[in-house]
Amino acid sequence: MASVPEFGFHLQTTDGKARRGQLTTAYGVVETPVFMPVGTAATVKGMMPESVAVTGAQIILANTYHLMLRPGAERVARLGGVRKMMGWNGPLLTDSGGFQVMSLGPLRQLTEDGVTFKSHLDGSKHHLTPERSTEIQHLLDATITMAFDECTPFPATKPVAAESMALSMRWAKRSRAAFQPRPGYGQFGIVQGSVFADLRAESVASLAEIGFEGYAVGGLAVGEGQQAMFETLEATTPLMQADKPRYLMGVGKPADLVGGVARGIDMFDCVLPTRSGRTGQGFTRRGPVNLKNARHAEDPRPLDADCHCPACRNYSRAYLHHLFKAEEVLSLMLLSWHNIQYYQDLMAGMRAAITAGSFAAFEADFHAAQARGDIEPIGTG
Repeated sequence: MASVPEFGFHLQTTDGKARRGQLTTAYGVVETPVFMPVGTAATVKGMMPESVAVTGAQIILANTYHLMLRPGAERVARLGGVRKMMGWNGPLLTDSGGFQVMSLGPLRQLTEDGVTFKSHLDGSKHHLTPERSTEIQHLLDATITMAFDECTPFPATKPVAAESMALSMRWAKRSRAAFQPRPGYGQFGIVQGSVFADLRAESVASLAEIGFEGYAVGGLAVGEGQQAMFETLEATTPLMQADKPRYLMGVGKPADLVGGVARGIDMFDCVLPTRSGRTGQGFTRRGPVNLKNARHAEDPRPLDADCHCPACRNYSRAYLHHLFKAEEVLSLMLLSWHNIQYYQDLMAGMRAAITAGSFAAFEADFHAAQARGDIEPIGTG
């Protein structure tokens, strides 16, 4: 039997602050920078795992909070873990549940020990601690486990952000102590501190002292806006260890990914491609397109002529428009596939540009193409 490789990150080259690397896991090597499709409840909504893989996706994300409530972490473990249960062959990252618990608002009660909350499904009471979150992620067989943290709400005053960050650092230490190391598996700590550069710096130092296989930037994309997010990254990523992967959680739009890579981020995840796909919004090389718009009703052209996904290769804008108008299930399946494909193509383009030393030109071309907007409607060109 082949030996399992050690979990590790190899930084191959840089171009400005943009980084090209390889993340080695028990279930394959991940080329970075990478976008991870979100499979909240052990499914990327509207897509089969093999379809997700065909887009070039290398690693996906599943959600601790949702899976602990249904079907339950112990049941998933008995079924061989998330990967085996859903038929995904690549690595899997699970979030800690902290963000979802924060989102529950009045349904949660926070103490030093952890969080008590009521399930949004049936109102049942649950208690989540750093130890239990780490145990659940082990039961889910997460290739990458995230430390349990409190996702600081935005806006937050500096004293509130400082208190929240300090709690997350104490929880990070407990999460690390609870983690069961295995070859090819890793755990990431999560940098908090809201939009305050000195708090972010303190958080980076605290996590480095504990020691993790990788580090995430959390608490962004929660309403602060792109400029504040980029400014926070500019103040934070230079302080993070260069030889460990850097993961920006919950981000984002295509321009956020390009801007994140330009500021030294290696990994991203977001529900946006599939969520937008379900509502008729397709991402293209010339910006977002709303396929529900009447201008597409008789347009025989593909959504994006440069895309090789089934939606663009086999169907017209007019047909996709019809599917959404008729509320056919195929509409969300095709557009989710397209959007995941677009995101994977975007990441592959950035990886190639960093390797070639032409990332600045790639970034400029990306913004120029997005600014052009959609192709002219039929009959006006």
